[in-house]
Amino acid sequence: MPEDQMQKIVSLAKRRGFIFPGSEIYGGFANTWDYGPLGVEMKNRVKALWWKRFVRDRADIYGLDAAVLMNPKVWEASGHVDSFNDALVDCKNCKQRLRADHLIEDKLDIKVEGQSMDELRQIIQDNELKCPRCGSHDLTEPRQFNILFAATRGVVAGKEEKVYLRGETAQAMFVNFRNVVDTMRPKLPFGIAQSGKAFRNEITPGNFIFRTLEFELMEFEYFIMESEWEKWFEYWQKEMEAWLKQIGVDIKNIRWREHTKEELSHYSKRTADIEYKYPFGFKEMYGLAYRTDYDLKQHAKFSKKELEYFDSKTNKKFIPHVIEPTFGADRTVLTLLVDAYREEEVKGQKRVYLKLHHSVAPVQVAVFPLARNRKELVDLANKVFGDLKDKFMVMYDDSGSVGKLYRRQDEIGTPYCVTVDFDSLEDGTVTVRDRDSMEQERVKIDKLSEYFGDRFEYS
Repeated sequence: MPEDQMQKIVSLAKRRGFIFPGSEIYGGFANTWDYGPLGVEMKNRVKALWWKRFVRDRADIYGLDAAVLMNPKVWEASGHVDSFNDALVDCKNCKQRLRADHLIEDKLDIKVEGQSMDELRQIIQDNELKCPRCGSHDLTEPRQFNILFAATRGVVAGKEEKVYLRGETAQAMFVNFRNVVDTMRPKLPFGIAQSGKAFRNEITPGNFIFRTLEFELMEFEYFIMESEWEKWFEYWQKEMEAWLKQIGVDIKNIRWREHTKEELSHYSKRTADIEYKYPFGFKEMYGLAYRTDYDLKQHAKFSKKELEYFDSKTNKKFIPHVIEPTFGADRTVLTLLVDAYREEEVKGQKRVYLKLHHSVAPVQVAVFPLARNRKELVDLANKVFGDLKDKFMVMYDDSGSVGKLYRRQDEIGTPYCVTVDFDSLEDGTVTVRDRDSMEQERVKIDKLSEYFGDRFEYS
């Protein structure tokens, strides 16, 4: 997909009510975006499907919804206060602030995570890299920048306590390990799952919603025996791919990339990313990490609380190891928009549509009357809407001609449109139009629920 397609997708997302620039009436706020009426429906469907697949439909994973603000010692124990750093460079000419690794990766297409400040400086100098905004070579030397968002708690001046907005959701699951074990009595292997907001003080423009200051993660910690980590790593790789197939992502556009030893996080023994082919290149969409027993050991050490698991089969206590599959809700939405975007010529005119899988489409069926000034058509269309809305995501629309309504629903990604016309008043049938083929057929009104149910269940 050409890079200019990204701008087309951003434009469509705003025009059709998926995603708006944050604080737009005040000139915006870098790396923030607001989900509009259709965007929030789509994102909520993604999160609900994920929760159903990985929590509700499984007997071995338990849900959690933890607080965003945690005791600051949590982040000291996890290593984030000392190690959650990016390398920062500034352009002395235009004052643009950049992540050194992103500058290098975007220009040279090489991974440099884990490189020292001196190594990054040398790469920038040797390749004469310049500011992407103004073209100046006058850049500062790389320096460390902690990306945790710091805040203060307290009302008395001078006595505030420093706290952090969570940079990941994982730590809450480790901190609540003992609570889940004591209340749910799970048997290994088992997981603790959470979906929620995380915050990072990102300094690089983020390619729409790809990289933002606040974002939603869907992830779980899957606790296992150390001897079985390779088996479970491969298992979750397959499950993550199966999830992408379920929501309609074209698997031909993804690839797995193993992290090198140098770029592994301090807690990881093995990490692999699912990268998607975005208009701006292959970039990380999801991650899968073998975090060993690092986190539980750290929290046991710092809290001085026992975080061991008792195995009734062997009568032994031990700290289990963990596999962590991480899914970004916002990157999932972005991936779905990119993957579904289509342009084609129809009768000499360009047609734009989103080929979204029905499970993630914000609207599954659109209903409209052929003429909005004819009460009998409007009344029947509203009845059809009422009959379908309890089972499907349905939109009623009468704000234009049928041709314009089709075009609008195509850009929304609505799989089917239902038109109530004058024949409907006589024979009780309506026209159902398929988004992808644009083929139309007449269907009995009292059979519509069955008609759509069959197509949504088996496609």
